[in-house]
Amino acid sequence: MRMDEPAPASNEPPHPAARRAWRAVLLGGLLPVNRATLARDIVAGLTLAALAIPEVMGYTRIAGTPVVTGLYTLMVPALAFAVLGSSRLLVVGADSATAAIMAAALAPLAQPGSGEWMLYAQAMALACAVLLLLARVARLGFLADFLSRTVLVGFLTGVGLQVAIGELPTLLGVAAHGHHPVELLAQVLRRITATQPAELALGGATLAGLLLMRRWLPRFPAALVAVVAATGASLLLDWGSHHIAVVGALQGGLPSLALPDLSLLGREGTQLAPAVLAMTVVILAQSAATSRAYAWKYNTPFDENHDLVGLAAANAGAALTGTFVVNGSPTKTQMVDSAGGRSQAAHLTMAAVVTLVVLFATGPIAALPRSVLAAIVFLIGIDLVHVQALRRIRAERPSEFWVALITAAAVLVVGVEQAIVLAMVLSLIDHVRRGYKPHNSVIVRGEDGHAQLADVATAGEYAPGLMVYRFSHAMYYANAEVLSQEVNRLVGAARPGLSWFVIDLDAVDDVDYSAGATLASLAEQLQRRGISLMFMRPSRSVLALLERYGIVAPGTAGAQVFRSVREMRHAFTGTARDDAKGNAG
Repeated sequence: MRMDEPAPASNEPPHPAARRAWRAVLLGGLLPVNRATLARDIVAGLTLAALAIPEVMGYTRIAGTPVVTGLYTLMVPALAFAVLGSSRLLVVGADSATAAIMAAALAPLAQPGSGEWMLYAQAMALACAVLLLLARVARLGFLADFLSRTVLVGFLTGVGLQVAIGELPTLLGVAAHGHHPVELLAQVLRRITATQPAELALGGATLAGLLLMRRWLPRFPAALVAVVAATGASLLLDWGSHHIAVVGALQGGLPSLALPDLSLLGREGTQLAPAVLAMTVVILAQSAATSRAYAWKYNTPFDENHDLVGLAAANAGAALTGTFVVNGSPTKTQMVDSAGGRSQAAHLTMAAVVTLVVLFATGPIAALPRSVLAAIVFLIGIDLVHVQALRRIRAERPSEFWVALITAAAVLVVGVEQAIVLAMVLSLIDHVRRGYKPHNSVIVRGEDGHAQLADVATAGEYAPGLMVYRFSHAMYYANAEVLSQEVNRLVGAARPGLSWFVIDLDAVDDVDYSAGATLASLAEQLQRRGISLMFMRPSRSVLALLERYGIVAPGTAGAQVFRSVREMRHAFTGTARDDAKGNAG
């Protein structure tokens, strides 16, 4: 065959590695399709549509946009994430946190609900898409690594309480308003005697029915049935005319495609840039927190950086279809989970149902009683409160329990976006606190002659003249002083004749410049006292750092640096024997 001739077509199937690479970019949250759970995914998608449609309609009141734009967030944006995201459970749509940030930024610039307001909203959604894509290029998905399981438990608990409190006025039929959960709860408690009996009875009956069905028929799609039954009854009995609040009429029709006017951002950049940046951070952190929580729950893979591509595509889709910024939603994700959904097939089903609704079924939705919806969403919020997990954390790790509790309280008091940042800071502080005072030890010989760990306070020696100190954390500027103090204390408490002080580096994966300077200073201090500073079991990278700092000379393996306890013991025994011979001579 000549070099310029085309290669013959191959009938061989794609290589498995190529298929995996393709799936990593497209449909990572859908493939492989599990036929055993596909029916449940479809039912979960129907349930999600029934619950999420009124919910996102409510979010438009926060965003200041027409009601139908809430439905648009569940169409193209949800489809875009289902295709390009990696999480199997994360649901993308309208979100209260990002809607509130957007509305606050736009309030001085335009009238809520106006055409100009919507132009700004679309431009901000597209700007968020660009920043999320840049975050993917910069591989900022690693920020999710700063959200520990403890923080996720606290975060979801706070979100759940926030959602549940937000539904109380509608569930009880109490006239209370406000976006702050604490303020709203206070209003509800002050006006508890003014509840509407019909609203309370309908919401209470729905809540009781859902709990009973959950207890006796956990796989039954109770929420979906409740929505359909309540809507049908409302249409037949005209509940809207009998002092029972219903969702109300909404505009139908598919969204029109249009490119946002980005010149608006250029004209009002100083006003909108902070809000766009804040929304991007919230989207990144909240979506990653939710994805990771459910990936851990079901031991399923997800990739934060691929999710950023899906989130960027979702916000670009929102901008092009005339709606506002979208985010990964903990409540909608919990809706899918509660209904038994386990893949993005549920979300594709939801998008299809919402499309049919905006085309043909906006009329029936108007009759859905708000108290029925409030009961369903209230229970979903309560499901996010992980009481058992909090009890387990408190019993097993009290310090981390307080991190979870503070995170939950921060969601309620200061808001989701600030709580996520605070949670990251608290996690880092807790980690630094443990690294600042690590639980170090000394290695001694037990009665059976084998090496074992003992508390530093014992100042035990491995053998006469030999002390082995094990440092249990990376050495860095924060714990360098602890290192210096413990070494000096151990040397001071040692019996006369100490000639070797060995630092076991088996648990040390890094030595920063400050810790390196501390080690060099300790080597000089010990040398003046006739004690040699040795090292045992360093990794290659740590040994390279010790050589770079001039603490050990290259090629000192077996002389100053030992690969094992056994090698160190043999070297010390040989040196002690030579010293004894020298003294005898």
